[in-house]
Amino acid sequence: MTTTEPLTRPARLAPGARVAVVAPSGPIPEERLQAGLDILRGWHLDPVVAPHVLDRHADFNYLAGTDADRAADFQAAWCDPDVSAVLCARGGYGAQRMIDLLDWDAIRAAGPKVFLGFSDITALHEAFATRVGLATLQGPMVAGIDFLKNARAQEHLRATLFEPESVRTIASGRGTALVPGRARGVTLGGCVSLLAAGLGAPHARPSARGGLLLIEDIGEEAYRLDRILTQLLRAGWLDGVAGIALGSWEDCGPYEEVRAVFADRLGGLGVPVAEHFGFGHCEGALTTPFGLPAELDADTGTLTLDEPALV
Repeated sequence: MTTTEPLTRPARLAPGARVAVVAPSGPIPEERLQAGLDILRGWHLDPVVAPHVLDRHADFNYLAGTDADRAADFQAAWCDPDVSAVLCARGGYGAQRMIDLLDWDAIRAAGPKVFLGFSDITALHEAFATRVGLATLQGPMVAGIDFLKNARAQEHLRATLFEPESVRTIASGRGTALVPGRARGVTLGGCVSLLAAGLGAPHARPSARGGLLLIEDIGEEAYRLDRILTQLLRAGWLDGVAGIALGSWEDCGPYEEVRAVFADRLGGLGVPVAEHFGFGHCEGALTTPFGLPAELDADTGTLTLDEPALV
């Protein structure tokens, strides 16, 4: 499967839909989980929490339980015929540790469902694209602080899940062009450090060729972003990319330094690059789909989908 092929869109959600909440990566504070569940119930969804979501690994407190338990939770949630969507509670670290414990043949056989998450969940987005051929959603997670406290993030996600035709054009409202122009391609991306960390892994894409790359990150200083992008360039992963949208770069240092890295490392690709796009680790984060054909307009800061994210 090449990057330029559109992926299968899952069905939109309807009131009463059962959604499973899982923790493939880091541990979840219970009060934040309960607050997120209350929001989902307010949308007339029926959230079911996987058994190990509140676990903590005995030796590594940055993991929500053992790799085997996190994988078992994910597998059971996805293969439950009564579940219409699998929503991640948070990111952190750990998805790469459990991803190869999943039965991807069984996941494929269970049929298309909505999958939502971002940050460390990038590894799972890549796996769903390469192993299942399924379009997924990069967006706020159930126990995420930015989601719990921000009406814009909540409303854009709710509209994407229930009324996806209403958000076919995704606009940050403050987007500008680092490199002007328009480009067409199939959306892909995520947390850029996770994309670089996945190079050569069984679930990773061979390249971003023909795609509209949506990237963001948190806590990576300018020199580390330089190293990450240089690795992707040297590996040929960015060869043939059609366009790039830059999301948020929280705690990555002064933005003028970060912007200089982007101009230096990405400006020579000869493709449109939009910045300040409003997805990722930021207040009011927008929900963006992966695996769909779209047009990126760097000058207006808009991403227009050919079709709604969900059927």
